[in-house]
Amino acid sequence: MFQGALFGSYIGADTPLTFSGAAAELQALLSSFGVFDLGWRTKTAVTGKDRVRWLNGMITNNIRDLAVNRGNYSFALNHQGRIIADLYTYNFGDHFVIDSDRSLSETILKTLGRYIIMDDVKLADSGQTLAALGVCGPKAKDALSALVNIAESGPLQVAQEKLGALEITVVRGPEQKPDWYEIWTHPENIQAVWEILTRTGAQPVGANALEFWRVLRGIPQYGQDIRERDLPQETEQSQALNFTKGCYIGQEIVERIRSRGQVHRKFSGFEFTDGLIAPGKYEADGRTLAEITTSLEIPVPGGTKNFGLGYVRRESVTPGSQIDLNGKKATVVDLPFAISSN
Repeated sequence: MFQGALFGSYIGADTPLTFSGAAAELQALLSSFGVFDLGWRTKTAVTGKDRVRWLNGMITNNIRDLAVNRGNYSFALNHQGRIIADLYTYNFGDHFVIDSDRSLSETILKTLGRYIIMDDVKLADSGQTLAALGVCGPKAKDALSALVNIAESGPLQVAQEKLGALEITVVRGPEQKPDWYEIWTHPENIQAVWEILTRTGAQPVGANALEFWRVLRGIPQYGQDIRERDLPQETEQSQALNFTKGCYIGQEIVERIRSRGQVHRKFSGFEFTDGLIAPGKYEADGRTLAEITTSLEIPVPGGTKNFGLGYVRRESVTPGSQIDLNGKKATVVDLPFAISSN
């Protein structure tokens, strides 16, 4: 499996970094469709009769009213309202599945697990029974529709299907990830699913191209763009917050920010015109004007460009503003970046 791939570490997991070169693989994600390993993600099953009440009190989004076969995106916070993890939660009726970066698995299992006191709740790593591949690109829907029924799927909807004789779960990506699908199945089926998808024309894609795609879409990565010192409203990920669900860990801080006014920093995109600007904080007039968290040279159609993600002061900068970062120019850009697929 993954024949011809160059392997390396991505978000703490060993995974294919490239097959035919990141530039060609990125182009497939932008104009056609690619298939890729999601071994750097992990699944945690949440079972027990108290699972709804318990989990609703652990994370920032509304689990109590989450429909069956739907998912949502959340943060887990500490008592100071700082982000300790981000995750997707899916309701399968008799249990939930938490989908997160593998690097956050211990945080979810141990940090959240310590709040299981008198609750009938069990957290279990599903790695022995669930593995995943991703499919992404403007032609992904048509290609998958020829294999399974996904025509009516909405963002973060899940459906149990059969791919030939193989039992799979098809997961639609969130609104921030257009043309993104995941296929969850038993680890023993992964190679067969990979072969079926590549035969349909999916180009094998490695993590290097996925990282380019992530930045172009303006999706923050926990541990890099979102850290434990960051507050939810600073990240601009409003889809992770629900203000009517009731109490959860860190809720008081989130509500205080909402009621008293916005935070001073805003997650933004940057286009660098004078070459890459290194990650770090940059000051103006004695205070931090911007913080760059990701900085990449990306081979987009029409030529290579320098892009970044990070934070700017809300009151000092508006989209389209050009700022000076230690003598280098950067333009602040609303996310996602506007990139042609041609």
